[in-house]
Amino acid sequence: MATYVIGDIQGCNEALLRLLDHLRFDPAIDALWLAGDLVNRGPDSAGTLRTVISLGERAVSVLGNHDLHLLAVAAGGKRGRRDTLDDVLEAPDREALLGWLRRQPLTHRSADNRWLMLHAGLPPEWTVADAERAAREVEASLRGDDGDELLARMYGDQPERWQLNLTRWPRLRFAINCLTRLRYCSEDGVLSPEPKGAPGSQPPGLLPWFAVPGRRSEGQRIVFGHWSTLGRVHWPEHQVWGLDTGCVWGGRLTALRLDDERLFSIDCEQYRRPGVDAD
Repeated sequence: MATYVIGDIQGCNEALLRLLDHLRFDPAIDALWLAGDLVNRGPDSAGTLRTVISLGERAVSVLGNHDLHLLAVAAGGKRGRRDTLDDVLEAPDREALLGWLRRQPLTHRSADNRWLMLHAGLPPEWTVADAERAAREVEASLRGDDGDELLARMYGDQPERWQLNLTRWPRLRFAINCLTRLRYCSEDGVLSPEPKGAPGSQPPGLLPWFAVPGRRSEGQRIVFGHWSTLGRVHWPEHQVWGLDTGCVWGGRLTALRLDDERLFSIDCEQYRRPGVDAD
């Protein structure tokens, strides 16, 4: 029995199937974690969702920014000009696919508490318990009567810093921005959504979220996606693994086996141009 975590698939279902075959993944005994962004930019978002759903309780995915964007578009929101979501939106099983996606969490922790999975990052002020509390609040709203309102209100970069007295919608937006969009922030926790390059390319005063000195989630092993330009997968000094290795950009699709921390990857076909179509 093994547990594998796979980085951003973004609609590259053929690559997912090849990687599962490469892993000799057996859904009867193995477990699969997915670090979010199952959909968009690639050619087969619907097929990707169907593959993951077919694995039943053996698979869990956290929500990424593209997954939430699909839900927002399905609820009547504005499409992006580079979206490749029509195969889901026009699918005969559309409601089943979207319903499953809406029920996925924003964080997932192993039963022994050794591993935490999320799509993007954590602000330095948050403990793991804070992150999980924020995730559960977003999930409850998303699955509740005001879920479509949350999807309409989640866009935007404000507030840029955590405060205990944030009112409901700004608090939920901040949590979504951290858990699904964060790459860089200042040492005092001001989020900066624009820089997307590898560490070392960012403006002065910004650090990768995981490298902020004294962040309160230190000591927790964290796996995440979202950052295809990160430059390397394992940052042992911070106990983090960034598993988005640019599958949709012609990079690789990568899996981490949690049991022995071994990495596996396969080459992927390029569907989008790095640096041009990236977001």
